[in-house]
Amino acid sequence: MFDTKIVIVLREDLLTWQKLNVTAFLVSGIVGANSSLLGEPYRDAAGHVYNPLCIQPMVVLSGDQETVRAIHRRALAREVPCSLYVAEMFSTGHDADNRRIFAEFAPDDAKVVGIALRTDKKLADKITKGAKMHG
Repeated sequence: MFDTKIVIVLREDLLTWQKLNVTAFLVSGIVGANSSLLGEPYRDAAGHVYNPLCIQPMVVLSGDQETVRAIHRRALAREVPCSLYVAEMFSTGHDADNRRIFAEFAPDDAKVVGIALRTDKKLADKITKGAKMHG
């Protein structure tokens, strides 16, 4: 049905609230960069209107720090646009601070806790090799 794949990879040692927080932020980046991913608004039987949701399923994977780091490197090497969340962003309170702290790190020293990407299915599988289904 879809020739692309949306994959979110989380560092496996995150706390539950951190996993949920990072997933929400990463997905907002994917949808924000690809507005065509939004479907039509939802309507319930009583006529209430709800926000549109993403039309494409997503896969959530996890891995240790080295696996997440390798996935980040592979995405960069293949020039696949991605959303990235670094550990230091947990200590900030808003978008401007997030960007400021994010800019302090290069790929070699970033403590990546989550990455999301949308690309060709086969390429997504190659990039995310080593990650496992999040459980």
